[in-house]
Amino acid sequence: MNTAILVLDLINDIVSPSGKTPSCAAHAAERQIMAKANIATRFARDKGWLVVHVKVGFSAHYAEHPLNSPVFGKAKGAQALKLGEWGTDFHQELVVDAQDCILIKHRVSPFYGTPLDLLLRNNQVSRLLISGVSSTWAVQAAAREGHDRDYQIMIIEDACAAATEEEHQLSMRQLSRIARILTSADLPSLTTT
Repeated sequence: MNTAILVLDLINDIVSPSGKTPSCAAHAAERQIMAKANIATRFARDKGWLVVHVKVGFSAHYAEHPLNSPVFGKAKGAQALKLGEWGTDFHQELVVDAQDCILIKHRVSPFYGTPLDLLLRNNQVSRLLISGVSSTWAVQAAAREGHDRDYQIMIIEDACAAATEEEHQLSMRQLSRIARILTSADLPSLTTT
């Protein structure tokens, strides 16, 4: 069983206190998810698993920006999530290796309008580990769509964050119906490949 790990939206605008849309910054810092994501990706690289960092962002003219979206609607006015700027850079504590794949998305789901499924299938991935932010949005979207595309889904719970602990825990309870919930410390117990 080939495995890949997704690291979702650990970019400055979302997880840094000085970001333009820092909805998960406090919870991410409190849970130390950068350190946990680094543990998970280091383990994955050592096993030869595919590591995919995904970031949400829009071009300078915001042509991909969904104007009617309650989630993204204010990004353009705030000049947030603009690709090529500090806000869409990965958080400085996150280790992104030269061999890692980087995907850009323009919506909540990392599958929508991206080559993610092609990348996973090309690498014969059948098991998908998910980490990042927000537990309530991108993590849920990735898990649900990945599940429906017949991937075995696992959530690295301690490498995820939301706006609040309550939101995060609710998401984990919901996702436990379609995914295995584990921690970064559980990774060595997984059968490899």
